[in-house]
Amino acid sequence: MAQTVKTMVEGGKATTGPPLGPALGPLGLNLGQVIKEINDKTKNFQGMQVPVTVTVTDPAAKKYEITVGIPPTSALLKKEVGIEKGSGKRKETVAGNATLDQIIKVAKQKMSGMLANDLKAAVMEVLGSSVSLGITVDGKDPKEMQKLINSGEIKVE
Repeated sequence: MAQTVKTMVEGGKATTGPPLGPALGPLGLNLGQVIKEINDKTKNFQGMQVPVTVTVTDPAAKKYEITVGIPPTSALLKKEVGIEKGSGKRKETVAGNATLDQIIKVAKQKMSGMLANDLKAAVMEVLGSSVSLGITVDGKDPKEMQKLINSGEIKVE
């Protein structure tokens, strides 16, 4: 019977300590090998929390699969804009400014995990996250950018 361990790890910095070590130890896997593989697969997301799933497919043969998810949209946006955290008072304070190209880049990264059917819808979702974080887009409020995209004044390809 397959056993699954789901957790969030910092990209490229998984360790044998909690949360992975105690969860994987009883399964009899080579922890060093599993951790090394997780770090190799998550090194592109350094500084971000990444969802990781380890599925033990054959406990007797110690075979396993590692699935790495995509970090949350907010984490990708913060990395792209270069900010530590979002604005606590988004209506009063701007946390950072992103370009529309950066928003599109994040939308493309998240596309597989979104409910959006096309890039335009994915961009609208990322703009929604920008509102929550207090990030402006090309100096404009993200809600204003959404209206411009919906009206067709700005094309998203």
